[in-house]
Amino acid sequence: MNEVTRPPDTPRSIPDTRLRLVAAASYLAVAAACLIASARGGNAALMAAAALLVALTSHSFVSAWPRRIDATEALATAARAVGFPIGHASAQLSWTGVRSRPVWRILISSAHDLPAKRGLVEVDGVNGRALSQYVEDDPEADPEAGRADAMHETTRGESRA
Repeated sequence: MNEVTRPPDTPRSIPDTRLRLVAAASYLAVAAACLIASARGGNAALMAAAALLVALTSHSFVSAWPRRIDATEALATAARAVGFPIGHASAQLSWTGVRSRPVWRILISSAHDLPAKRGLVEVDGVNGRALSQYVEDDPEADPEAGRADAMHETTRGESRA
């Protein structure tokens, strides 16, 4: 068994969604070939395939967002949004909406030996704005505090898609 492993000091990179333009160009070329073949032979199946490929092409074009914000910038935005120093954090890139806009989801804990607060901040991967945040007191830090009393949520009214 030949297993390929990444050295521990090699940084990981997330492909940019602009690569969807390559797929869109490929779909468009195959759709054009289907249209030409359909025009020559009158094949309805090739015409339907061309229509499907044109739909895929248009979706690939409109969902090719330029991801301008990396995980480090998203973490800095999350720290500004919650207003307390961040200790441990974890970032996940996801896509939201029909047009698959990139959004960073940052899980955070406050910078204490036993974190007093924890939360989730969503940061737009294109323009770097904090879309929403959810922060609560960590019930493990203060066993007397109940979850229902400790929770609060702030959501900005910006559209994600």
